[in-house]
Amino acid sequence: MIECVLFDLDGTIVNTNELIISSFMHALKENNLPSLTREQIIPFMGTTLQQQMSAFSGLEDISVLERSYRSYNNAHHDELVRSFPGVNETMEELLRRGIRLGIVTTKIRPTTLKALEMFDLLKYMETIVTVNDVTHPKPHPEPVLTAVANLGVDPAKTLMVGDSAVDIQSAKAAGVRVAAVAWSLKGEDVLRTYEPDYILHEMKDLYSIVEQETVQP
Repeated sequence: MIECVLFDLDGTIVNTNELIISSFMHALKENNLPSLTREQIIPFMGTTLQQQMSAFSGLEDISVLERSYRSYNNAHHDELVRSFPGVNETMEELLRRGIRLGIVTTKIRPTTLKALEMFDLLKYMETIVTVNDVTHPKPHPEPVLTAVANLGVDPAKTLMVGDSAVDIQSAKAAGVRVAAVAWSLKGEDVLRTYEPDYILHEMKDLYSIVEQETVQP
């Protein structure tokens, strides 16, 4: 049965999509680098900021770009971040059913906590694993396995929920089941190519997955 559900943050339970895209566009423009379209940025979302900046700029040292990104991101966070429907309600219900909850993200800890606090989600999470807490970020299994170890749960009884390929890859490598969210900017068809166990069309779809898994022998 499912005893634990782990969530990615960006694009999964908090709608930071416009903030992230705008922050990248700003950083490139401020540093006189070629601009990118939304369509060029979206496929890389979910990987670490450093990985994305290196891919977008072709530079080895992306420290100046990272400072530009974080400065804009912090200044415009509350203005551009939005909630997704049904998230808090779903967290409440999962907790009521005895499901343990956590976060596994490639964000740094300060901005992770900021987003969770903004939408009153922090109180639901027993563990929060950020890029600061691991040596190898997603798609490596380490972040998911770290969360599993922190909670003392069985990977086989754990479900990871995410919006990108790296979420699916990390979960599979860690031996946990994985649900991809259809509201991902990458699109359901793209995520299906990575063969997640489930697709969520709304957050409340988690109820039926937990029920389904609970009754299996």
